[in-house]
Amino acid sequence: MITRLVFLFLCLSPIILTAQEAYNDFFTDGVLRFDYLLTGTNKTVRVTEVQLKKEPLWGGKTYIQITEQFLGNYRFRIKDQASHAIIYQQGFSPLFQEWQATAEAKKMEKSFYQVLRFPFPKKKVELEISCRNRKGQFEIIYRNIVDPANYFISKEIPVKIDFEMLKKSGNPSGNVDIAILAEGYRPDEMGKFVKDAGRLIDSLFLGEPFASNKEKFNIYALKTPSQESGTDIPGRNIYVNTLYNSTFYTFDISRYLTTTDLKSVYDQAASVPYDYLIVLVNSTEYGGGGFYNYLSVCTSDHSLASQVFIHEFGHEFAGLGDEYYSSQVAYQDYYNLKVEPWEPNLTTLVDFKSKWGYLIDPSTPVPTPRTAEYAGKVGVFAGGGYVAKGVYSPVDDCRMKSNKPNSFCPVCQKAILKAIIKCTE
Repeated sequence: MITRLVFLFLCLSPIILTAQEAYNDFFTDGVLRFDYLLTGTNKTVRVTEVQLKKEPLWGGKTYIQITEQFLGNYRFRIKDQASHAIIYQQGFSPLFQEWQATAEAKKMEKSFYQVLRFPFPKKKVELEISCRNRKGQFEIIYRNIVDPANYFISKEIPVKIDFEMLKKSGNPSGNVDIAILAEGYRPDEMGKFVKDAGRLIDSLFLGEPFASNKEKFNIYALKTPSQESGTDIPGRNIYVNTLYNSTFYTFDISRYLTTTDLKSVYDQAASVPYDYLIVLVNSTEYGGGGFYNYLSVCTSDHSLASQVFIHEFGHEFAGLGDEYYSSQVAYQDYYNLKVEPWEPNLTTLVDFKSKWGYLIDPSTPVPTPRTAEYAGKVGVFAGGGYVAKGVYSPVDDCRMKSNKPNSFCPVCQKAILKAIIKCTE
């Protein structure tokens, strides 16, 4: 057995070393940050560059890891200009894409601030941004050459932010690095913020697969004070002066808590190496929001804060879709029922073989009735993705559907574990 393992290691070693050498050929220390605007209507989108910036700390992998399997409604690719080889890529889902499914997007044009980050290149690279069309296919919406020698790339030293390490497991490149930022906490409330962040992180690690992998996470609590406590609640004429300008009533949905001030968020987060950002809002209200490979937002002190925190991080970390279908939303015709959703926990049955069929017991009917007989079992249950028909979810109830379950269903757990492995192995 040992001989076989040694042989396997020797076979794999050149691949690992080649990937490391390739990374060092193309990238150096630090981060290249690309700030831009996504502007458009329900049917149009364009990219406008705002700034290029060098940041000192990269929390991601330090070897090239390319896969053709993509989550997210958008993706960006970094290509070596000389060889056109893809040397970095990432999928993501911006708030702009959700706005495009609202009634407002049919009437007007709007811009949303966005940020992309990738290892700082040694040589000229091509930045390519694509978005999915209604058929689920990626279409290029932006392409430009980035020259690392360009003296218009800002090299401002980030503001030093006081932080506490809630969890330390090791080197950022081999762990999942999470930065939690204080929002709506005054300077004299930083002690409360650290306690709130620690309490919510503890709740995350109570469930699987986080519980079994908690030693693969580095977690920072960044003490970023606001002038006032709380957050904006426009529907109740409450407006608070906070650092990240967070607000409820996103898309006029009372519980939807987000921030569009990504410039401030990323400026403050630059003082630590991170893969994922969480904005923790000092409020007793119910609500939050989460965006794949961008950030999640939630409140600290509602009785269901832990459940919301975990749900929104499921969106951000593993690209999980919402499985509920009876709650109020602003979206119209969000999913094309003729296309298989990219979210790992939703299906339209168009390409179900790519999803969770291997986890279903042969005796379970497909589709699966929402009856007591199949409660807690993996199946294909009608309802999910904001509609009662046409989109299906894996179980009758899950953390991505409601606040009742204690944890994620087996399908969501598989997706989360895959995200952990992607960051750490």
